[in-house]
Amino acid sequence: MWRGLWTLVARAARGPRSPRPCTRQGSGVPVPGSGTTIFALSSGHGRCGIAVIRTSGPASGHALRSLTAPRDLPPARSACLRLLSHPRSGEPLDRALVLWFPGPQSFTGEDCAEFHVHGGPAVVSGVLQALGSVPGLRPAEAGEFTRRAFAHGKLSLTEVEGLADLIHAETEAQRRQALRQLDGELGHLCHGWAGTLTKALAHVEAYIDFGEDDNLEEGVLEQGGSCKGWGHLVSQPPEAPSLPPLCSLPSTANSEVRELQLALGAHLRDARRGQRLRSGAHVVVAGPPNAGKSSLVNLLSRKPVSIVSPEPGTTRDVLETPVDLAGFPALLSDTAGLREGAGPVEQEGVRRARERLEQADLILAVLDASDLASPSSRNFLDTVVAPAGAGSPNGNSQRLLLVLNKSDLLPPGGPDPSPNLRPHLLLSCLTGEGLDGLLEALRKELAEVCGDPSTGPPLLTRARHQHHLQGCLDALGHYTQTKDLALAAEALRLARGHLARITGGGGTEEILDIIFRDFCVGK
Repeated sequence: MWRGLWTLVARAARGPRSPRPCTRQGSGVPVPGSGTTIFALSSGHGRCGIAVIRTSGPASGHALRSLTAPRDLPPARSACLRLLSHPRSGEPLDRALVLWFPGPQSFTGEDCAEFHVHGGPAVVSGVLQALGSVPGLRPAEAGEFTRRAFAHGKLSLTEVEGLADLIHAETEAQRRQALRQLDGELGHLCHGWAGTLTKALAHVEAYIDFGEDDNLEEGVLEQGGSCKGWGHLVSQPPEAPSLPPLCSLPSTANSEVRELQLALGAHLRDARRGQRLRSGAHVVVAGPPNAGKSSLVNLLSRKPVSIVSPEPGTTRDVLETPVDLAGFPALLSDTAGLREGAGPVEQEGVRRARERLEQADLILAVLDASDLASPSSRNFLDTVVAPAGAGSPNGNSQRLLLVLNKSDLLPPGGPDPSPNLRPHLLLSCLTGEGLDGLLEALRKELAEVCGDPSTGPPLLTRARHQHHLQGCLDALGHYTQTKDLALAAEALRLARGHLARITGGGGTEEILDIIFRDFCVGK
């Protein structure tokens, strides 16, 4: 119904559709449709108490006057109760709160108006059609309001991404991370790094242009200290006399560049954590048959994802479901019971289960607490649990939580002690006893896997962040290795360009299309 309504409104809308594009200051990016006024339903679709319809563009004031009585604009950023009427027929539509946001002090930087109407479909339909009849207004495209805010310098590209992540956030951790990025933490960090590179570039170019100028004020170029910090830059051969001698190069800017290299390396090592926080960590539930893996998956997902049966080998394929685990997003995988000697179909399930184990960010290893001495339990401890604890040759150990299920079947003293049994959690999927302890352990493990969004530096949540930081680090590597001042300056420019692209400077239209297409209409 809403899609058909929007098509009707689009057909009825008037006004130019292909105006001359303007450009975001300093970015070189054209703004599609700039100069026109757009409108859309900004709140959720469907019946609700209040629906918010917004406009943005130079005709917003005219649209507000056309639909309201009296015809004068309300005070800026103050809610006023007005009767809304169709501008052509004069038919009353609703009694609503209206707000007026004159540019540039608005979300988009343009003149904006908001209509807070009753959320019934007939009311929303009538107001949208009325706006479509106002000359110069057209329906907004997906993400167009936010794109205009970016174009007018109201939001950086990282803040736009934070806003998109906030809209799509499903867990507490995702919400916290999105708010930090929307507040500009990642953008401010990149601007600080870019300032370091700008300072270093200014020093290099000053030496290229003025290093041998006797009229240069004494001490200006030497403010960084001795030349040993720039020892990797040597003067050119005699045929290039315009380049300065080695001993006149300062060290402060160069040492800051080296510190920046270390900081970039640290962020790149943590890059996967931010992406896991945004898309979800891969948590694999594994164990021998009849240990209670499917029961645990159903308990954690709070819905019947997997079939539970006392018959061994019931789960023969990998079943995946997205869940909120202790405030962190996760993709929970139920796998076939690991055992040998089963039929060909079950063995294919076992092969897929082992494949998922290799890809897991966190393994939930499940054993029957009342059957730890069985061959299948011992084999699972030796082949899965022990290797995960020992780690790989490069020192990276796979994260694993050992869960002893069916604790309700144990005697009062608990499971039989075993010297080879690693630290574990007792749980009863039947009674729910031990679930709180498991969720707390999951919270701690996932905070390490995804990063804690409430502390530490901002995380890199997208692949393009990692790509440009790696490009910046590579350029700084060329800078530290080159023996030519001109090439060193070019390497610094390239590194600074990569940082600028993270926050939106020098971006291409194709990249912007990808980022903004995930926004809903009205945002």
